[in-house]
Amino acid sequence: MYRQFGEVDAVGTSPLYERVAVALSESDEALRAIEAAPARKRQPTVILAALHDLALAGRAPELAAAYGAGDGDAAAGAAIDTLLRMTDLVVATAVRRPTRTIETGRCAVLYPAIAEAARRVGADSVGLVDVGCSAGLNLQVDRVGIAYSNGQSLGDPSSPVQVSTSIVGDRAIPTRAMPEVVARVGIDLDPVDVTDADEARWLHACVWPDQPERVARLEAELALAAMAPPVLLRGDAVDVLPDAVARVPADALPVVTTTWALSRFSLESRLRFLHRLDEVAAGRAVAWVSAEGVGVAPTIPTFGDRRASGHSIIGLAVFDGSVMHAEAVGRCWSRGRLMAWLADS
Repeated sequence: MYRQFGEVDAVGTSPLYERVAVALSESDEALRAIEAAPARKRQPTVILAALHDLALAGRAPELAAAYGAGDGDAAAGAAIDTLLRMTDLVVATAVRRPTRTIETGRCAVLYPAIAEAARRVGADSVGLVDVGCSAGLNLQVDRVGIAYSNGQSLGDPSSPVQVSTSIVGDRAIPTRAMPEVVARVGIDLDPVDVTDADEARWLHACVWPDQPERVARLEAELALAAMAPPVLLRGDAVDVLPDAVARVPADALPVVTTTWALSRFSLESRLRFLHRLDEVAAGRAVAWVSAEGVGVAPTIPTFGDRRASGHSIIGLAVFDGSVMHAEAVGRCWSRGRLMAWLADS
């Protein structure tokens, strides 16, 4: 597994991790240390993030220096030494913390769909409720600058966080602005508080150390989120959703967002989630914007696409009293790096 990661996954992307992973694969002592972790926590991305976290925390200065210098041979030696000297700490970190992938590219998909939901309901303001929020960056969607490959743009052109997305096909993205966001609420089993130094450091640790562009982007994203930190609710989405929606002012439209979150739910839980959305909409209009694999989001049409076809469906459902209208408004690929808007707006 570590040889595969070094010789395939990291090649051309991270020379440091390429060298470190291969060195770990060739060290019987290192592999025995890694086996101290539960099987699901032995993956290279998890163990390498735990080692990187120790370097960032000042607990592994030689590893930090090698990473800073971009010295693959020194990093390989320091990584093995750190792992052998601090096996218990590396394993404890790997077990305690899930790896995090921060992708504001999702905002390029969410922004036009949220704006369209507000238009259909006639809302002058919205409250965002993100399920599986992680660090809550989806909740900053209105404060990110978004450029599309066809020359269109949305969001804040002066934002420190700028994302770009390629448009597939010749259909234009609706360019209406999202109304004022008056509430930002995140739901996660293990949410990340970006204002907490240890949790912010872990997000940095999950970025490969020789990718300065990703590091700089993460720092900008965390700074943006820290300026308007969301309310974070810990728990199962089905259970917590009523509380989250109740935190949106009565005169604003609650927009619940899920981006590749429902795939972690069982079918029964996905149906319960849909039922709970219907329940919280009993006294007010509620919108649900989703970007999920084909057939994952209940009631969202699939354009007849096959499951596991490599792309996702952008869904928009509006619950208004006893009426629900669900529509597929587009397709997207690579977590929002490419998208096609297909709905009439």
